[in-house]
Amino acid sequence: MAETDRFLGYRRSDGTVGVRNDVLVLSATGLTGPTARRICAAIQGSKTVSMPYDAGVLGEDEAAQHRALVGLGRNPNVGAVLVIGGNPPKVERIAEAVASTGKPVEALSLDDCGHDALVLTDKGVRAGAKLARDVSSQRREPAPVSALFLGLECGRSDPSSGLTANPLLGLIADRVVDAGGSAVIGEATEWLGAEHLLARRAASPAVAQAILEAVRGREQLAMDAGVDLLGHNPGPTNIAAGLSTIEEKSLGNIAKSGSRPIQSVLAYAQAPPTPGLHLMDAPAYAPESLTGFTAAGAQVMLFTTGVGNSFTSLLAPTLKVSANPETCARLDVQLDFEAAEVFLGREPIEAAADRLFQTLLDVASGTATWGEILGEGEEVVSRFGAAL
Repeated sequence: MAETDRFLGYRRSDGTVGVRNDVLVLSATGLTGPTARRICAAIQGSKTVSMPYDAGVLGEDEAAQHRALVGLGRNPNVGAVLVIGGNPPKVERIAEAVASTGKPVEALSLDDCGHDALVLTDKGVRAGAKLARDVSSQRREPAPVSALFLGLECGRSDPSSGLTANPLLGLIADRVVDAGGSAVIGEATEWLGAEHLLARRAASPAVAQAILEAVRGREQLAMDAGVDLLGHNPGPTNIAAGLSTIEEKSLGNIAKSGSRPIQSVLAYAQAPPTPGLHLMDAPAYAPESLTGFTAAGAQVMLFTTGVGNSFTSLLAPTLKVSANPETCARLDVQLDFEAAEVFLGREPIEAAADRLFQTLLDVASGTATWGEILGEGEEVVSRFGAAL
């Protein structure tokens, strides 16, 4: 990596750097989801995330939901936030936590509007429009690679994922971590059978123990539910593509993590305490997994696929990567980076890593991904228990 490697981003008051500059309309309760979508439709450059739950969410489920909503608002790619909801104390708690970053935040509840969703729509459009005007004055500035936090994901994997595409992401993760940046992998079920390899790279015995406990916990969830992972993970698409066992899939999955020491095991949507490489103990399903990374603060996702997977994060531009030659030929307006030549033995993986790293910097500087262009993005917050 050259000393001159930089990207152009938006500097935030808390020292982070965004690669996008969105106004986020954040609906904290299910009652206000439709209102949030109306407000977002009226404000150019805004995006909306809606939590469909509220009353009756308990314990760790409630704590994870709060972390996720606050984390999405705090993500560096968000320039300003309008928080709305049907629970005034919850709206205020989220707004205050997001505002602690120094970014502009407005909060409105149904109670402020006579419980009239149309009044809330009107007030929300006016407040959101002012936020959009404010963020439009911000300009991109040069930023170092150390300011990047990457989320690393795979979905609808096949043998090309584990052999080529995921190791390619591992090389990028190593470059970013070596520069002082951060990276995270999740999908804890897909560490099963390879957890000892991750534990060897733990920065401390406590982290090693946390890795092993995370895998045991996921395995126990499956056993308690009477689930045979074969047929669930790997799923039917993985099996049809050539993956036979969870251990085989896990060895491919962890290749995304590269080779650097693992600093911590994060809870779902938890921001990492330090730079470096981290694991997130979280569900493996891509919509939930990517949202966990976004809520933790990741600004860019690198997402490998074997046979094709169009899902992307809404708030973090998601580069889709494949090394499957047939997939690369077929999905020309879905894949942001093709590595089929590496899989076929015609390009060294190091050369592909140089290409992917430059593509990463281009996207961080404003180049749109196919997912952004086609509107494939969404955020899906996990649930962890029953509600009252």
